[in-house]
Parts: sequence; C-alpha cells; structure tokens
Amino acid sequence: MKAKMIKALWGMNGTLEEQVDLISKAGYAGIEAAPPSAEDADRFKLLLDEYQLEYIAMVFTGGEDHGATFEEQVKRSVEFRLQLINAHSAKDSMPFDKQVEFFSKALEIEQQAGIPIGHETHRGRALFTPWSAVRLLEELPELKFTADLSHWCCVCESLLEDQTANLARVFDNVIHIHARVGYAQGPQVPHPAAPEYSRELEAHEAWWQHICRLRKANGFEAITFTPEFGPPGYLQTLPFTNQPVADLWELCLWMTRHIERRFPEWH
Repeated sequence: MKAKMIKALWGMNGTLEEQVDLISKAGYAGIEAAPPSAEDADRFKLLLDEYQLEYIAMVFTGGEDHGATFEEQVKRSVEFRLQLINAHSAKDSMPFDKQVEFFSKALEIEQQAGIPIGHETHRGRALFTPWSAVRLLEELPELKFTADLSHWCCVCESLLEDQTANLARVFDNVIHIHARVGYAQGPQVPHPAAPEYSRELEAHEAWWQHICRLRKANGFEAITFTPEFGPPGYLQTLPFTNQPVADLWELCLWMTRHIERRFPEWH
C-alpha cells in the first residue's frame, strides 16, 4: 500500500507560485485546496503541470440549497486533472430525510463526474459523528468518506473507545485521510510530537493503519494522506499576544515525515 502525501494550501502564505514551489521541494505528491477562481484557473493548471503535482479539490456546500452548491462546485472542480474531490457536505442540523436526499443526489453527481468524492467526517456537517455516518451508510452503502477522525474525537469527547463497531463500518468506505491528530477537547493537538499527546497520536495511527489495510484488501494500490493541521483558530495561541504555539508548516511537515518513518512499508 503506497501512501501519497498531499499538502493543503490552508494556512499557507506567499504567492501561489511560492506555495507550490515550497510544497514540491518538500517532496509532497500533490495539493489539496478549493478550486481557484476563474481568473486563476489557467495559472493553477500550469503550476500543477510544471511541478507534476496531483490535485485534490475541496468543495463546501451551503446556503439554502446544499445540493445546488455541491453540484456547481463539482462541475468547477472537474475542469482540472483530479485525484479526487473532498467534500464538506450538508449540515448536522439537517433532518435525516433531507440528508438522504442530498447524498442520493451527490452519488448521482459523482457518477456523472467520473471522479471519486469523499465526504468528510467534519464537525457541523452531516457526518459529524460515527453513528450519523453509519446511519447514512445503511441507506446509501456506496457513500465514500474522507476520514478526519480528529473531529469525531472532539465531538464525542473521547478517543472513540466505545465506537469500535461504527468505526469498522465507516473505515471500509474511506478513500482519503486527513492526518490531523485530535483530542477529547479539540480537533487539533498543539503538536503531535508532544509526549503528553502520545496516546492520541497512537490512536490515530492505529485508525489510519486499519484504513490502509482495508483499502489494500479491497484491491487499491494507494491512498492519499493530507496532514491537515490548521492555522490559528485550530492552532492554539498564547493569551494576549495571539502568538501561535507552533509553526504551522513545521507541524504539517513533522506529521508527514512521521508517517513516512512510522510506516516505511507505505513508501
């Protein structure tokens, strides 16, 4: 099983050219970001081609018609050479029948687009808990997921010790992993290398390894990982100064190198 390490543009500084150059020099296989604006689309395509980087598009549903915003953004995304699409889909407050309606339509759009779409396990979205994801799978077993399990740790205020059965059901449908480490009180530890968060890191590693084994058993040769640590708001800051407690680029790079060291069989 090969792990392809992808870098999110979220929280990066500098021009797009500077960001892409830095990502390429760090050895990442690709970029994850929302589709660029129409005026930047050609520039973005040229940079992906020049640096031979893969692309994972991010889409975010919203407004009064989540289905319409999903369809519009997927259409924009498929203008690019894509590895897959990662979607922040629907809302946690949406009635269940409306969620089923949304995801049924999403599966049709995915089939028409011809690109795998992973719906992210994210707070505030329909997939905000393990049991809500499983409930949807019972109705729509073809749904695919992006596993960002840090959110579930936060929502469930635990390392999901009582969710073994639900996790097992969800893991079989995961096509992409956000390798951020969460804890019971938040979606992002201050630094995954800190010894006080070793239990959290080990739990996430075990989940990722389980997903990779299932993906290999299902006949796939690779899976994508995005070490998606976020900027302040996610990244803790010191009181009164708003000074981040760690460097965001270094956080993501540490997670990338740790996965490469921890699981050499994936490379």
